[in-house]
Amino acid sequence: MLTLRQLFLNNNAQTTDFPLCLEFERAEGIYMYNHEGKAWIDLISGIGVSNIGHRNPQVINAIKDQLDKYMHLMVYGEYVQTPQVRFAEKLASLLPEALQSVYFTNSGAEAIEGAMKLAKRFTGRSEIIACHNAYHGSSQGALSIMGNEEFKQAYRPLLPGVRFIEFNNGDDLCNVTENTACVIIETIQGEAGIRVPDAEYICKLRNRCYETGTLLVLDENQTAFGRTGKLFAFEHFNIIPDILVLGKALGGGMPLGAFVSSTDIMGALKNNPILGHITTFGGHPVCCASGLASLNVLLEENLIDTVAEKETLFKQLLTHPVIKQIRGKGLMLAAELDSFDLNKKIIDKCIEDGVVTDWFLHCSNSMRIAPPLTINHKQIKDACSIIINAVNHYV
Repeated sequence: MLTLRQLFLNNNAQTTDFPLCLEFERAEGIYMYNHEGKAWIDLISGIGVSNIGHRNPQVINAIKDQLDKYMHLMVYGEYVQTPQVRFAEKLASLLPEALQSVYFTNSGAEAIEGAMKLAKRFTGRSEIIACHNAYHGSSQGALSIMGNEEFKQAYRPLLPGVRFIEFNNGDDLCNVTENTACVIIETIQGEAGIRVPDAEYICKLRNRCYETGTLLVLDENQTAFGRTGKLFAFEHFNIIPDILVLGKALGGGMPLGAFVSSTDIMGALKNNPILGHITTFGGHPVCCASGLASLNVLLEENLIDTVAEKETLFKQLLTHPVIKQIRGKGLMLAAELDSFDLNKKIIDKCIEDGVVTDWFLHCSNSMRIAPPLTINHKQIKDACSIIINAVNHYV
């Protein structure tokens, strides 16, 4: 009889020739376990998804409660479904007045697609500006605004009318003009290796968009829900986007995305043509119930208030001559090494010794450190000890 690993390799589409092939039987808190009971510290939170850890009891109960009522009923936006309504209401209560209309989608990538369509429809313009080394998803539109040619050259032709600027370079903002529908930017660049912009730059970008009538779209797929020490990363910079894109941790472990804007802007999708954006499973009731429960846990347990001290502890413990720098904000960090080869060896050793981490798409010589916000000081020390031991193993 074939093993599960063999069946995985035979029947599940692969995205590389060297998948990790780790087999997990269950997950709890910050840990993932195999069938023998060996535990791994999840230092990447499923790439920014499990902000409150795996299988939080309140989230599980919310999912079970919703399963007892109903699952899919109708395409998004037609029926009044309690989980969608309550979750949108909660999000709106936590966002500025200019961000009160929530469109739930299946994923962050679909939310990006919806935001692009909304910006074009509302402004009547076609040009979109994004940043070099940006990552916004892998669908065709999101790929068009990815700022790395290596990952997109095989799929051309892509969307026309897309231009790129350098992230955190104020001189490039002159490229934003009255022809630009929107600037789409990660509030903090993720797959570029965690790049935090200067506050002055973000303010200049916001003002330039105001001057030209361009919509500012902030992609907070990775940065929202406490990851950076604020509920939303744009709160660090005293600005408000025209469209906010959410995903990953939004669903509390279930697949969910959203783009959020004002009622006025979002209204552009209602006519000429009607049904300007359609999704069958976006805002699935079970996913929304999970997301609302997860957000409530995040707020009720004051997890965001603990992020800054945990960031400091990681930076203190990951001091080593081989680690060139630790970049980032909150629990969204990157440990830079000399090369991808060294980084990959250290990552493989960490996985062997019980810590799961990885590298960044556009910055392969840096290690991702983005654990669930529930990680405690002892667990941080355990994880850092394994990382330092792995570094010492190869130097």
